[in-house]
Amino acid sequence: MNKLSTTSLPKDIAAEKGLVNIQIDGIWMQVPKGTRIIEACNLAKAQVPHYCYHEKLSSPGNCRMCLVQMGMPPRPAPGAEPTYDEQGYQEISWNPRPIISCANTVAENMGIKTQGELVEGCRKDVMEFLLINHPLDCPICDQAGECTLQEYSVEHGNAQSRFKETKIKKPKNVRIGERVRLDDERCVLCSRCIRFMDEVADDPVLGFAERGTHSKLTVHPDKLLNHNYSLNTVDICPVGALTSTDFRFQMRVWFLKQTPTIDTNCGHGINTTVWTRGNDIYRVTPRQNNAVNSCWMPDNYRLSFKKFKEELRLLEPSHKVTEAHQPIHWTKAFASINEQLGSANSENTALIVSASLTNEELYLAKILAEKLDIKILASVEHKQEEDNLLISSDANPNTLGLQLIFKLKTLYKKLGSIKTGIKSGAIKNLIVLGEDLTTIRGWDAELLGHLDCLISTHSLANSTAQASDYSLPVATAFENEGTMINLSGRLQKLNSAIQAPTNVKTHFQLLTSWLHSLEVNHLPTKPEALFIELSETYKALNGITYATLSDLGEPIIETNYQVPLLAKEEQRRKQGIIA
Repeated sequence: MNKLSTTSLPKDIAAEKGLVNIQIDGIWMQVPKGTRIIEACNLAKAQVPHYCYHEKLSSPGNCRMCLVQMGMPPRPAPGAEPTYDEQGYQEISWNPRPIISCANTVAENMGIKTQGELVEGCRKDVMEFLLINHPLDCPICDQAGECTLQEYSVEHGNAQSRFKETKIKKPKNVRIGERVRLDDERCVLCSRCIRFMDEVADDPVLGFAERGTHSKLTVHPDKLLNHNYSLNTVDICPVGALTSTDFRFQMRVWFLKQTPTIDTNCGHGINTTVWTRGNDIYRVTPRQNNAVNSCWMPDNYRLSFKKFKEELRLLEPSHKVTEAHQPIHWTKAFASINEQLGSANSENTALIVSASLTNEELYLAKILAEKLDIKILASVEHKQEEDNLLISSDANPNTLGLQLIFKLKTLYKKLGSIKTGIKSGAIKNLIVLGEDLTTIRGWDAELLGHLDCLISTHSLANSTAQASDYSLPVATAFENEGTMINLSGRLQKLNSAIQAPTNVKTHFQLLTSWLHSLEVNHLPTKPEALFIELSETYKALNGITYATLSDLGEPIIETNYQVPLLAKEEQRRKQGIIA
């Protein structure tokens, strides 16, 4: 927003542009008409403490922590004209009582004070009431390090409690769902979780019971909080009342490193933060991006890192010798593969490339196909049931990247012809990058047994790897980096949160090494450097670099695709339900 100065345009010009002039802590600024006071204060960098308010939810005004002092110009006496100062503003008359900033909107010539004796005194009183029955268990609370009650009690609380009576005891460590635990003693009755389940998840299973100081959060009778978005209630809980069963007591958050990246479970490319210590992932949480996923994500996506268990990982390349796989060094593996493919007819060789590869890896796969003169190319279309929120029917994370790099929209349709070619014997050699073909109907070990040579890359042991002549281990999405394009046409960065096992390569490293063994030596050694070549080759990427691409991504392709959850959120915004 543009701050007004003594040389600003007259204030009536602001109205023509849909703005209002307001004063926050003595500074005049312009904000859009209808802006909630708390959001206007955020724009002015005057942070207002709050618990119940969340910009993606309705504003109930529960906690009363966001109190500010408000003032308006006094009504002139009958027959008198309003007086204006040299900047063109009327003098502000301040109200003697505070108002909540989360449920009130700005008005022309309004004054707002976020500091001062009145405001600070009221906040101290509110904080004192919030802490009356709150347990003194910060050292063992799982929310420590992320608790706004803890933070605000330091800024706005008293050093000692005047409450001498016995605290009311409420239920502790209650299993209210498969993935969520409730400690009612810590709840400050902000109702964020209730409103999320009502307004976003559309599964109103939470509510308050009892009255007064005995009020408590609970699930409705005979129901559980088992919705696939239940862990979002843990994210938005401002205290330690709701905790994740999976992450509970696992690690203090200040020990964890945060890596901004994207989810690869479907084509929406949900923005995430991966929390790690050493080389272990402890949790994955949604990262706010209003153009992609707002600030939510489904539970099954955030817990997907658990499927990459060490006992299931492929940890070294292997070569099938007399029906059994034997470890083989990477250099020998590429040499042996090149020898076998070199003696074969390229017309008998096909390449299946996954749309889960990054743009940089797809580009290298295209170079590999050209080097080996492979004309038969295909990819696997993965469909799943969408949920009308954030789970897309396209389970591939980089369908648009695949279409951009290979300049084809028909790669999904060519898979059937490869299957037919294998059955007829027209295709003798098959390279599979990042796909388990045996999960597809009609593809099984018997079909793959018709091939003279099957080369495949995988992160986890599976039937395709077992049937392969050469099984090459690759990194997971959490160990990889590059760019992808989501279904909305937004280019986004995938960042590595942990390191891959010692003898495991990313597809970028694998393909670079393979191409080097084929005497293609001009390739960059990092995705960031290769992206420069991509930006020069593809018009949609022109002018973009890793340095200029923000963590929120950049739209590069117009697809007219709309994420269902964002469409619902926009509707609620138009109705004035949310900010």
